[in-house]
Amino acid sequence: MSPSVWFSKQRLASTVILLAVFMTNLDLWIVNVALPAMGSSFASSGRAATLGSLSWVLNAYAIVLAALLVVAGRLGDRIGQRPVFLTGVSVFTLASLACALAPDLGTLVAARALQAAGAAAQLPTSLALLLVSVPTEHRTRATRNWAAVGGLAAAAGPVAGGLLVQVDWRWVFVINVPIGIATVAAGLRVLPSTVRREQGPMPDLMGALLITLAIAALSGGLVQAPDWGWLDARSVALFALALVGAAVFVRRSLQHAHPLFELPLLRLPQFGAASTGTFVFGIAFAIMLLSNVLWCQEIWHWSALRTGVAMVPGPALVPVVTLLTARAAQRLGHGPLVTTGGLLFAAAMLWRTCFASLDADYWLDLLPSQVLGGVGVGLTLGTLVAAGVSSLPGHRAATGSALVNSVRQISATVGVALLVAIVGTHVGPAQRQDFRAAWLVAAALSVAAAVVGVRITRTATRTRAATVLAPAPATPLTEPR
Repeated sequence: MSPSVWFSKQRLASTVILLAVFMTNLDLWIVNVALPAMGSSFASSGRAATLGSLSWVLNAYAIVLAALLVVAGRLGDRIGQRPVFLTGVSVFTLASLACALAPDLGTLVAARALQAAGAAAQLPTSLALLLVSVPTEHRTRATRNWAAVGGLAAAAGPVAGGLLVQVDWRWVFVINVPIGIATVAAGLRVLPSTVRREQGPMPDLMGALLITLAIAALSGGLVQAPDWGWLDARSVALFALALVGAAVFVRRSLQHAHPLFELPLLRLPQFGAASTGTFVFGIAFAIMLLSNVLWCQEIWHWSALRTGVAMVPGPALVPVVTLLTARAAQRLGHGPLVTTGGLLFAAAMLWRTCFASLDADYWLDLLPSQVLGGVGVGLTLGTLVAAGVSSLPGHRAATGSALVNSVRQISATVGVALLVAIVGTHVGPAQRQDFRAAWLVAAALSVAAAVVGVRITRTATRTRAATVLAPAPATPLTEPR
């Protein structure tokens, strides 16, 4: 094979991988904008869809993704990244078609769970495949491109969702089908074969089932309690199930030889703090994202397209801020950026609390909040992940990264469920004060993330001081025999 042909094949392989990653990341943003249209569609066909039931379209995806990320990543190490990646894209594509054809909300939620299983197989293996698809000297640039795709999808998602919903919300999922088919067809020809790196046992599959059960029960309790009553036997049963499931999961994880999540990593000061910050900030972010969509479409009665365009500034700022502050993170450390970002995001939520009005005023209300929030997310979210992973030993970086990504998905689920619990299952102008309460909760959580940033700074300072003051190893007076 000539060098030019080989180079073209490498570029095509990289394109295939990045296209699949873009498709999966786009889905995280595009569905939020389409959610109200889904509710109207099912309600008009005789199947009433409240916000509580619609929230499972988002939460089923996040729960399954959180539970299967580690399992799928380990499977890729055992049987090869290429087959797991292509299987994941195939499952995601078929599940997208099932979502588009769903006759009722229950079928849509089930298809979303299957879609998440495909994403879980694709996401951990995509970066590994990308790194073996490019020359060694280009791997840093390839990693940046892989990360930048998420930012591009975040910026394009709201507008794409709005445009597709103008036709029909089902096109939000139909668009994945040709992309998925093209990715698999091209991937079979150009993706490199990867070696099996592990032969050990799979992680605890029962643990994956337990964490899924616990998060689903917690979400169900938060979503249904406003209608059932917080002390209703059904609500209490769901919260009890969540508590018992989480307790059994933690105990099993601490005792199992190959746990789903290596929870002892949380005892490392900086990693534990960063994971806590990721969790609380992720809840605030999820509240902000869905509440803005609901406010624009259900309170201001904007179209999905107008809503999508209005929401572009926030997501578009995230990758820009992340890129521009990379050197600042190296010079100042992760903590100050997390603290600043958390406070800016809290300011964004407080701005909405003060200026949100039933009369649409984009320039006074939503745009300033989007700008403050976008800068806050750009400073905080990626920095928290970097702070956590960078504090781990090299042989635990992949495991820690999987744990942090799972925490992000869990926090998104809790955030959506918490918003439903505060606002209620029927959204309208009467819920104006409930929205303000939700934004205040998001602001408080963001301040908590800022406090975590202070803790990260102190931990890093103590670590540097200990390193400087550590005595140098004694030099032997004579060479050992």
